[in-house]
Amino acid sequence: MGKIVTLGEVMMRLSTNPGERLAHAQQFDVCYGGGEANVAISLANYGHEVVFASKVPNNALGQSVKKFLNSYGVSTTNLLFGGKRLGLYYMEAGVAKRSADVIYDRLGSSFAAITEIEWDLEALFEGVDVFHISGITSALSKEWQKRTIDLIKFAKNTGVKISFDINYRSKLWSLEEAQETIRKILPYVDYCSAGELDARYLLNIPKCSENKGIKNEMIYYYQEMQGMFPNIEVFYSTKRAIYSVTENDLTGNIWMDKKYYESDCHHINPIVDRIGGGDAFSGGVLHGLLCQNDPQTIINFATAASALKHTVLGDCNQFSVSEVNDFLDSGSGKIKR
Repeated sequence: MGKIVTLGEVMMRLSTNPGERLAHAQQFDVCYGGGEANVAISLANYGHEVVFASKVPNNALGQSVKKFLNSYGVSTTNLLFGGKRLGLYYMEAGVAKRSADVIYDRLGSSFAAITEIEWDLEALFEGVDVFHISGITSALSKEWQKRTIDLIKFAKNTGVKISFDINYRSKLWSLEEAQETIRKILPYVDYCSAGELDARYLLNIPKCSENKGIKNEMIYYYQEMQGMFPNIEVFYSTKRAIYSVTENDLTGNIWMDKKYYESDCHHINPIVDRIGGGDAFSGGVLHGLLCQNDPQTIINFATAASALKHTVLGDCNQFSVSEVNDFLDSGSGKIKR
């Protein structure tokens, strides 16, 4: 097992019930989440030593976040307290062909308002195997665009592997801002979550044409991305066929040792909660890499973990290694007796 640091903003999520519009909601379901926090929880569930670094207000909400993370075994020794408020986001649950919708309310939050690095970085990265961060953190402010690169460089210089999820959010920053910052980050990255849309729109890789003679388009995109950033050892992503909000097909793929591997397709119906599925997938990939599993085992496990995440409410994965493996072995909804 390994030691991992993840760093990012944890938020309170306020969700409507299916069929209820935000404008008419009288009550919300409440949970906590955020990309890096969700990955931290997955890895802690799998038995790794995980530290989550962030900043929350010094009030009852901040304490609630700490208790939430601790309940999953995530260390909060680097969870700072201070600032004015906890970031929020509102989710209007989707139904049938109508997609879910998100409204962010995180401007001026304790984490977003950080302008200088407030952690003791030597202590934070001591003995750490992997540092995981995402493009969402970079998108929070001009300061965070700089701070993200500073953090990655420091961790890299201490021998820590860098895991980066591009995780582009158009509601947080422009495509042009994202392109500029992400291209500065990727030369320091070892493991990268990036799919076709990231390749085409953030890295300006031309769309794969039929005359390329490549059976699987993702092989083309991974080859092109690795050509641009040869330092990146592993690329991974999911492919999703969407029939409705509650019915999807999910397949995972990974590019490792200059070879392409793909999982079986998981038909998920009904989907209880899709948010956090990508973070569960990233957590599964990092678990496999830390355990030095072979690429096919890694992608099978990660995709199964993501599929399982779709079956529970909230942002985070709630399953252990044995539960994911049992799901892989059974491949059905049989009762466990």
